[in-house]
Amino acid sequence: MTLKVYNTATRMKEEFQPLEQGKVGMYVCGVTVYDLCHIGHARSAIVFDVLVRYLRSRGFKVTYVRNFTDVDDKIIDRARQMGKDPKDVAQDYIDAFYEDMGRIGVLRADFEPRATEHIAGMIEMISNLINGGYAYLEGGDVFYSVERLRDYGKLSGRLLEEMKAGSRVAVDEKKRHPMDFVLWKSAKPGEPQWPSPWGPGRPGWHIECSVMSSFFLGPTFDIHGGGEDLLFPHHENERAQSMAATGGQFARYWIHNGFVTVESEKMSKSLGNFLTIRDALKTYHPEVLRLFLLSKHYRSPLDFSRDAVLDLQSGLVRIYRTLQRLGDSIGGPEKGKEIPLFGSLLDEKKGSFLEQFIHAMDDDMNTPAALAAVFESVKEINRLLDEHGHKPDDHTRARLESDRRDLFRAAGVLGILEEAPADFFGKIASSGQAIDVREIESLMDERAKARKEKDWAKADALRKRLADMGIVLEDTPSGTTWRYDV
Repeated sequence: MTLKVYNTATRMKEEFQPLEQGKVGMYVCGVTVYDLCHIGHARSAIVFDVLVRYLRSRGFKVTYVRNFTDVDDKIIDRARQMGKDPKDVAQDYIDAFYEDMGRIGVLRADFEPRATEHIAGMIEMISNLINGGYAYLEGGDVFYSVERLRDYGKLSGRLLEEMKAGSRVAVDEKKRHPMDFVLWKSAKPGEPQWPSPWGPGRPGWHIECSVMSSFFLGPTFDIHGGGEDLLFPHHENERAQSMAATGGQFARYWIHNGFVTVESEKMSKSLGNFLTIRDALKTYHPEVLRLFLLSKHYRSPLDFSRDAVLDLQSGLVRIYRTLQRLGDSIGGPEKGKEIPLFGSLLDEKKGSFLEQFIHAMDDDMNTPAALAAVFESVKEINRLLDEHGHKPDDHTRARLESDRRDLFRAAGVLGILEEAPADFFGKIASSGQAIDVREIESLMDERAKARKEKDWAKADALRKRLADMGIVLEDTPSGTTWRYDV
């Protein structure tokens, strides 16, 4: 099996061939730290977290870089509103980022640079662009000349002349072309500033990622990622200035995740549907939120709704209940944390759930198909438990142990199943109430007693009571099992 990814630059699904065999350099645009992260940020962070996990599981040594934009108009404006120093505002929201992302299982990147740590590199790159004729100075500001790069617009699929004709960019008489963008902004009173050959000022937004990516990964690296909203102008401008300044190819594969809407509406504070990660976690378990954000293909739009999230919650409850049943039947570990290494398993797992999972992930990280394989595996495990779980023979025990290991291997890539079932059931919420497994099983025992006594009315009433809680009972020759309704 071969890993394929969709490359935005070519608009094709391509076989992934890194620049250096066995190694991957990956840069993902991080957040501008002026506010709490919302679920759109969560989706992007989780998508690339899973990509890193999967690349590592396939044996690649990954160098993962994700930046913070810690100097920006929005940060300066927020600092004024709060009566604080912009540096303190940025630090507060960086701390909040780590807290929120940690709660939803997002691993830290290998390098997490801040823009303000690389001002000298930005000044150097801007100087190279001026010397190469790609940038010009106007009144203390430095602009990149988009007309100097022959294929400007190639990444986003836009023609420069079409952009000029339909431009809504505010008229700036300093610019030679409406789409020219700022590399260095001259200083304004009360704003952060640094000395430069063009006078005091601060960098534009786009230059920072070009400098930080090349600092850690070189002028040409494997993967550049980010949200679809960054494709134009941010990534287009990054690509243009980087190729002009270094002569390198810059990123070889561009990967973008789709937007998140809330109840079919674009997120907006004015609409009152701006959902932060913190607010979402007041209602949903972190793994439920994570699983929901992986439930659609990463390039597709994703609509956040309570019903949709609760559907995924039901599925996760079923998986954890299966782990609980496995523990009761064969003992052993209740949770997994390690990211697996799939290389040695690819041959020995032919025709297995794990082969289906890897095949789905190799196909441009098709997490919906991967999750379908997970749920099919859980269904098969429950079938074996129904038939043999009360007293498994050696063959069945070995099969169940193998299936559980494979389930944990897949979970290590997806970043789920990191809690013991009892802990999970103690935390998860359903319609504002915690799921009490003991209560469910007590009602099941009561129903079993009623059936034994042929009190069918009571048995039916107890089944209905459980159904109202979202619990579906399945009567089998070896006993009654339950699952959360999905």
